[in-house]
Amino acid sequence: MRRLSYVVSAEHAGMTVKEFARNYLRLSARAFTRQKYLQDGMLLNGRPCKSIDALQKGDLLVLQLPEEQIFYVPTAKKLSVLWESEDYLVVDKEPGMPIHPSPGHDYDSLLNAAAYHYQKTGQSCAFRPLYRLDKDTSGVVLLGKNRISVSSAVIKKTYFAICEGTLSGSGTVDAPIGLKAGSKIVREAGHGERAVTHWNALYSREGYTFLSIVLETGRTHQIRAHFAYLGYPLAGDELYGGCRDRLNRQALHCGRAELVCSPLFVDKLLLAELPQDLTAAFSWLPRLNELG
Repeated sequence: MRRLSYVVSAEHAGMTVKEFARNYLRLSARAFTRQKYLQDGMLLNGRPCKSIDALQKGDLLVLQLPEEQIFYVPTAKKLSVLWESEDYLVVDKEPGMPIHPSPGHDYDSLLNAAAYHYQKTGQSCAFRPLYRLDKDTSGVVLLGKNRISVSSAVIKKTYFAICEGTLSGSGTVDAPIGLKAGSKIVREAGHGERAVTHWNALYSREGYTFLSIVLETGRTHQIRAHFAYLGYPLAGDELYGGCRDRLNRQALHCGRAELVCSPLFVDKLLLAELPQDLTAAFSWLPRLNELG
């Protein structure tokens, strides 16, 4: 059984258990509610406590997480593990791998590969991605191993992309995104929910630009739709007007992810270098660890 412990400091003395868990440990309302209804889910100095109990300096608050009996179909598929702890599994997802099983990808998803990894290492964990990447987008994906590790984490991601055309400097796209009329898949900018994308041009070569991108919002296909809207579709992104002369998928990679945790967990900066298909198509691309 996983036990998460925290000794209350003078700064937090006087807080209720709920205030401490929600405001300081950053548990979501849902995670906290589930935790408090578990038998011995919250212990204060070794005894079951209530959410309204007041904390004193030196108190020991323990959150006990039950063992989970989870079964997914495991597939012995290559999984590039960047980092793993008792609470997180971080992988470098290859292009072409969906996050969840889908038509035509019943057993080769990240879920199936993670299930095999957990089985092989004697772990029983639900599949809890902290965010999703499109099937053909490569890069860092973080998986939480329990509800609390998921609910208390903040992720700061940096994407890297190659767009068609020459861009310089930096900019922000603030344009709403919604479904394109007549399509259930393709998005377009100009209507829908607000979407904000910040970009920085790093290199321009051969009629292409290498970009770093940070999202302020997280709409489906946001980067792809915004750069199509600007008139600079991503290389290989045929769905949004890009050309497949060099690449058979959108040139988009989640290269960096900063995991900022509550005090119960360790913070971590993860880096996934550009995959081979991108560096083969664009030989002038730098290594991400050289960008600073």
